Amino acid sequence: MSDLQTPAGAPGAASDDAPSTATAAANASSAAAGGGGRSFLPKTTLLRHLLVLALCAVGAVLLLEGTERSTNDQISRIAFYAIAAGGLTLLTGLNGQISLGHGALMAVGAYTTALLLDVEDGEPLPLAVIFLIAVAITAVVGALVGVAAARLHGPYLAGATLALAVGVPGLTLYFSDTLGGEQGINVRAPRAPDWFVDAIEAISGERGQGTKWLAYIAVVSLLITYFLLANLMRSRIGRTWRAVRDQEVAAELAGISLGSWRVLAFVVSAAAAGLAGAVLAIVVRLTAPGSFLPVLSLSLLTAIVIGGLGSLFGALLGSILLVFLPEWARDFGLEVLDMESAQASQAAFVIYGLLLVATMLFAPAGLVGTVRLALLRRRAARAAARADGG
Repeated sequence: MSDLQTPAGAPGAASDDAPSTATAAANASSAAAGGGGRSFLPKTTLLRHLLVLALCAVGAVLLLEGTERSTNDQISRIAFYAIAAGGLTLLTGLNGQISLGHGALMAVGAYTTALLLDVEDGEPLPLAVIFLIAVAITAVVGALVGVAAARLHGPYLAGATLALAVGVPGLTLYFSDTLGGEQGINVRAPRAPDWFVDAIEAISGERGQGTKWLAYIAVVSLLITYFLLANLMRSRIGRTWRAVRDQEVAAELAGISLGSWRVLAFVVSAAAAGLAGAVLAIVVRLTAPGSFLPVLSLSLLTAIVIGGLGSLFGALLGSILLVFLPEWARDFGLEVLDMESAQASQAAFVIYGLLLVATMLFAPAGLVGTVRLALLRRRAARAAARADGG
């Protein structure tokens, strides 16, 4: 999906020459436009995002139908990680609030979904309604946390949200009769409707049930979430969040309520985490406290830092690494380094940590931000060369 440039001043932003580079690149773009350059893309942001959404939907169908069921399951996992990471990159990259509690917010959405699907008599509510309820409840929890943390900054906010990540899994043990305790709740995966089964059979000749149906639910949830987040980040609301992040005093003098806008950012981010938890519940088919330990929140934050803060595409890249890197590291440890199974499983954390350190040293703007800044510098250099030649 279309995303944003990593903003200067955000955590993980590039060096101080980034604004001047961006300015030069903007001048170069203006010069190209003045020279008769023409774009065939829609001019309005909404239409551009709708075009990208349609292209991504077509690509998702081709990907899901061209891969095996095991890969479909991995795509489902990437989807719910990416949904949560997208909301977190809005909160941290766009509004400047560091949260280490998004794993707990995912737990709220997951347990809500599991309880609503666990119906003994009759049919449960439609899945879309269950997802909306999970999103709404998680958004309310996010609002409460956001109000409490509105005056906190930096490590203080991180510490408060980390306490949330530590405390919420413990509630499942206290209310074990309802939430299943340490064993959790087995989730009844929704059955694929007949129209979907017939459609997939017509496209690929396979039965659109089980893993494939859940993969489509996860991918559709991801596309809708990123479409909404991309439009929100490009809107007046997104610009206000940047103002609150970059220039608190100027924003307050302009009449912007800093606390209210920070709470709003937390609510939107929490809603995305709630949807991610709902998707996780039906994909994994088990909602247990062990799935929402603080390491999940840390992994999400690491994913958006590596991918590039403020970028939805960067959040997606970080989520892909979150799914595939542990498997690659385990296979590398078993086959190449001849490790035991337990040692190979721990190697993933070492490699992930080394990748994070390397990113901070050599690509402080993240993968997406570093590539984008390189392109901006190249465009600025070309504009300067044309100006000298002219």
